[in-house]
Amino acid sequence: MAWAFFIVFHLESTDRTVAIVKDVCNAHNPIYHDYGVLSLPMLIIPNVLTDKGSKYAVSGGLAVSKDAANAFIKQLKRNKKFAKSTHNTWALLLSDGTQIKADDGEGGAGAIIFRMLETVDLRDHIVVVTRWYGGTHLGGDRFRHVKTCVDAYLSEM
Repeated sequence: MAWAFFIVFHLESTDRTVAIVKDVCNAHNPIYHDYGVLSLPMLIIPNVLTDKGSKYAVSGGLAVSKDAANAFIKQLKRNKKFAKSTHNTWALLLSDGTQIKADDGEGGAGAIIFRMLETVDLRDHIVVVTRWYGGTHLGGDRFRHVKTCVDAYLSEM
């Protein structure tokens, strides 16, 4: 159901479409959460992988501006688990081609997410990779883990 919802919204971004999306989304499905401003769903995959004590999750949803992306992050952090994370790196490719990303202390991770969104031409959609630091530096493996998380998210859509 999420796949059809995202395509419908991407093709026709109107108030009517938002209303249809609200009606179609199952409020009792635990994988979807309301994120405020437009009351659009948030897809969260909580335990994508663990390496040397670090844990990764990925989440995402529709965002049509930097303000919407910030509202998405704010809503995500209302969950205590995500508020206590070490990094929430994210990227967003707007339909007009604007690139917005944030590394949140995980240098270069936002660019990796962005490149993956660009490759599949996923626009007006934020993807957030969350990491809880486990005490051991991962070096370059952290970039591989970011890719794994985004791949997991894209396959879940």
